[in-house]
Amino acid sequence: MDPQKVDLYLMNNAKFFPSSNVPFIRERMIAMDESKWGMIHSIELKDPTVSLIVSILVGTWGIDRFIIGDTGLGVAKLLTCGGLGIWTIVDWFLIMDLTRQKNMQKLNIYLDMYKY
Repeated sequence: MDPQKVDLYLMNNAKFFPSSNVPFIRERMIAMDESKWGMIHSIELKDPTVSLIVSILVGTWGIDRFIIGDTGLGVAKLLTCGGLGIWTIVDWFLIMDLTRQKNMQKLNIYLDMYKY
């Protein structure tokens, strides 16, 4: 794949992934076939900032966990009212990194699918 196209993609989407994984993503995307570019663009990535805002506003009910795809933890957080508030406060500090990790897992599915 064209390195300039990959760099542009990463420049626009680096905030969605853990910063330590960006060189790995770049390397794997450059090695990919050009025909897979559309599939990479079709991945729906969650914004870590939106996850944090949702966590602050309605995190007590587990909505933040539902948004990133942790349905089981969302139900648990809902039933315990955010772990009596403690889990809610802890998630304010963790939810952005968890969102980035979930996005990385989604991207890894496509990167591993098209190994060079």
